[in-house]
Amino acid sequence: MKISVSVLSLDYSDTKKQLDEIKKHLNYMHFDVMDAHFVPNLTFGPKILSDFKRYTGMITDVHIMVDNPRFVSEMVANDADIITFHYEAMEDESDIIPMIEYLHSKKVKAGIAVNPGTNVTVLLPYLHVADLVLVMSVEPGFGGQSFIESSYAKIEYLKEYREKNNLNYLIEVDGGVNDTNSHKLIESGADILVSGSFLLKGDLKENIDKLL
Repeated sequence: MKISVSVLSLDYSDTKKQLDEIKKHLNYMHFDVMDAHFVPNLTFGPKILSDFKRYTGMITDVHIMVDNPRFVSEMVANDADIITFHYEAMEDESDIIPMIEYLHSKKVKAGIAVNPGTNVTVLLPYLHVADLVLVMSVEPGFGGQSFIESSYAKIEYLKEYREKNNLNYLIEVDGGVNDTNSHKLIESGADILVSGSFLLKGDLKENIDKLL
């Protein structure tokens, strides 16, 4: 079971202190790249990712919520350990496997994300090559939203499909994750919990313990 801390929720007036605390307790950093087109928010570019990677040495779990996933992935691939792009952002489904193959050629693990309104069965043709599936449990774009309950069924389906077909992809969940739903998410089959607002308010170590 892994926790990926969403740096979208950092207090950027005190970044260094928070990163020092985070890297004491966690290995995964969830880094949201948003373009104000695919989602109604604008966040980080490759320079911030590079600096965070160099300073923390953490595994960089880069989630690109953008209209042009291939172009943006080329910008961040050198500092990413995982890049997750959205199924909904791919104009042509025939581009999905080449996108995954490109990420693998850059020695980056490839993830596919689905929005709350997307049925996870659309991913079945790609699960044999994907390293990770990200279930969005809120609408992508902003932190601090409430968890969408239908996410449990998606995670359970992905876990069952993985077991039946002897596949190896990880299941990640992002959005509204806190101590009221984390235990059920783990039981449902989630391998990675993304959390920002909950983790970064108050004592980080205590909040990690509550999630697990």
